[in-house]
Order: sequence, then structure tokens, then C-alpha cells
Amino acid sequence: MGIPFRQIVRVGAYIARQHLAGRKRYPLVLMLEPLFRCNLACAGCGKIDYPDAILNMRLSVKDALASVDECGAPVVVMAGGEPLLHKELPEIVAGVISRKKFAIVCTNALLLEKKIDQYRPNPYFTWSIHLDGDQEMHDKSVCQSGVYDRAVSALKLAKQKGFRVTINCTFFNDADPARIAEFFDSVTKLGVDGITVSPGYAYERAPDQKHFLHRSATKHLFRAIFRRGNGARKWAFNQSALFLDFLAGNQTYHCTPWGNPTRTVFGWQRPCYLLGEGYTDTFKELMEDTDWDAYGTGNYEKCANCMVHSGFEATAVTDTVKRPWKALSVALRGVSTEGKLAPEIPLEKQRPAEYVFDRNVSRKLSELRRAEAEDRTNNSATAA
Repeated sequence: MGIPFRQIVRVGAYIARQHLAGRKRYPLVLMLEPLFRCNLACAGCGKIDYPDAILNMRLSVKDALASVDECGAPVVVMAGGEPLLHKELPEIVAGVISRKKFAIVCTNALLLEKKIDQYRPNPYFTWSIHLDGDQEMHDKSVCQSGVYDRAVSALKLAKQKGFRVTINCTFFNDADPARIAEFFDSVTKLGVDGITVSPGYAYERAPDQKHFLHRSATKHLFRAIFRRGNGARKWAFNQSALFLDFLAGNQTYHCTPWGNPTRTVFGWQRPCYLLGEGYTDTFKELMEDTDWDAYGTGNYEKCANCMVHSGFEATAVTDTVKRPWKALSVALRGVSTEGKLAPEIPLEKQRPAEYVFDRNVSRKLSELRRAEAEDRTNNSATAA
């Protein structure tokens, strides 16, 4: 089992409380991005295409932990960008753990060996190391040689020091199922505590657009992978059985974008971790003022091919709580890799994509310039 029993119990109890309170929408995982800056420039990532003024921004410890409290989700994933570039990340992690929230740091691990002694093993803490396959696959994915070896070295060190360590993998349409299965075997032998998998999402500004997966290709890819792993039972995944079943095309799910709300240096990102269609100042505004029905597969062109965990894991977890026998059946027999695929969501009524990245960046840069001008005015007044 890739997910710790403590986490299963606490998250399950949290979901039960939300249902008893009659809440229709509630967060499960806070995606906390304390910076956009990264020390890699992966071809499939659209997260770092910002001017330096924005890449230099950081969420303070105070603002980061206020967001954790405001959101209330039981799990906090710290990503970016590369979160280890944030000098105050150890304080943020400690604050999350002190609140009895499950803290997960997603890192490319290039700085992990240097900074690992700033952290301590804890049942509420996990390193999630980015590995998109074996050495050749991963170094190609991150557009830099030698990264795989450094990440694996850091992974081994973290395990030696007693940390819980998982890996997160993103695959594209050139992925070879047999190689991925061999890769999962190899990291299992390394002692990783869980594997998180995701099909690549077509970020608006990602340099490489031609290798993103569409939904049909995603389903056939994961069926081919799981077929080599005894219906995925051979490996410990840090994801629900029903989400893996969804990836293999056996479930028809609509996404739950509010399940993984995102807090960035811009504010609360609307509507989800993958789409930056606008921002709010508060979590309450995000939840209450977002037109959730305007997004998701079948509703919006940008969502048409998305099958990413940040949108659908919450759906699968909710389905697990409502129908535990269904999830237990998949866990026991394994993910089905043969037979007819579940019906697909029709796309005929989806609204066309809006391309808003430049507009959002311009707005943020204007805010920064105004703030700098006000600081200069205040400093001049104080000096006088």
C-alpha cells in the first residue's frame, strides 16, 4: 500500500465530516506553490514562463501558513517551480506538520542532498521526487543530462536518513509501456514508499506541445503499463485504486477542481492547479465565486484531454468513500486492462479555450510596479 494508513484514516474522517456537514464542495489537497522559479526548464512544463520580476517572488512563511489554515485541507503539497529554492521552506514544512497536516514536498531533488539536514523525518512528512522514467527517459524529459543520477542519489540518501520517499512521474505520448514497467520495478527495489503517475497536461505555454496525450491514448498507455504489473498490484501507488482504474479507462469521472485548490504568489488560482484562468485574494472567494460548471471535460476546450490526478483523484477518493466495495474490488482483483472502455464524456458542447496567460502576467506586473512606486514614495517621505 503506497498511502500510509494514518493518512487514509485521517483523510477518510475528514471526508466523513464534510458529508455530515452537508458540504457539496470541499478541498482534499492544498497545492501550495511558494514560488515559480525552477532550476530546470522541462519541455513539457509551462510553469516557469514568467518575467524575472515574477520568478523572484516568494510566498512568505506567514502567508503560506495562513493559506494552509484558510483552506483547511488535510494534505498540503508544496510544489512550484522548485520548492527547495525557497529559503524559508523548512519553516513552512514545520508549520504544516505542527498543524497535523500531511506535508509533501515535490522536488526535482537537485538540491536535496545539500538541504536535507534542514528537515527531520516525521510521519506527516514525505519527499516526492520527480522521476519520469529511467535514466534516458527522465533526462530527456527534463532536458538536461545527469539529472536522473542526482535524483536517485538523493532518493537513496533520504531513505537512509529515515524519510518517507515517493516518486512522481509524468508520461507523454512517446512513452514505452514495457520500459515504464521496468522502471517501476527498479524504483520498487530502491525502496520507494509510493508512486504517483500522471499523463502530461497540455500547459498553455509549454515549449513541447506535440507530445501531450489525448484521453484515448492515455487509457491505452496505462492499460499497457498495468497489464505488465498484474493489474497495477505489483507496485505501490500513492494514489487511490479507483483513480488508477480511471486512468485505464474503466471509470467515467468528471473532475473535481476544487478538491486540489492552488495557492500561488498570484493568489488563489482559478479554477485548478493546471489552469490559471484568474486569481482571487481569498479561499472563500475561490470556492464561492468561481463558475465551476464552466470548467472540466465536456465544458471547456482546455480540459478536453485532461486526466491528471490534481483534477480527478478527489473524484476517485469521494467515490471510494461512497462506494467502498467498488474500490475494494479493484484493489483485490487489480485494474482491468482488457475489455470495453467506459463511456467517454461528449465534447460537443464545450466552450472554446481562452488564452489568458499574458493578461494575467501583465496584471501582476502592473501590481508590482504600483507597489514599488508606493514604497519609493513612502521611503522618500520618511527620509524627508
